Amino acid sequence: MATEIRFYLDENVPIAVATQLKRRGIEVVTVRDLGLLGDSDINHLHRATQMSHVLCTHDIDYIELAVSGLEHSGIVFGQQHRHGIGDWVRFLELVHTAYEPEEMRNRIEYV
Repeated sequence: MATEIRFYLDENVPIAVATQLKRRGIEVVTVRDLGLLGDSDINHLHRATQMSHVLCTHDIDYIELAVSGLEHSGIVFGQQHRHGIGDWVRFLELVHTAYEPEEMRNRIEYV
């Protein structure tokens, strides 16, 4: 089991967020890295959960999936065009340092 929070960024989160997190030594994977652009939301949520990664997104559909009772490793949601790259990076750094992976399980955090 992972000892640190790891992130899975969907295609809506700017790639620069992943770049900045990686520079800070935080493990992050993007759907671009995996070659899965355009895959369904439910597939991304399942994959992130299987990988024990917290899913990061602007897509409200993930919140609806989580509220429906689907198990997940955590979701970080931010409204599109409301938060810049720096906001995302600072917030995800905070999540990374403040939570253990088990604490994020089935939890939703809002940027």
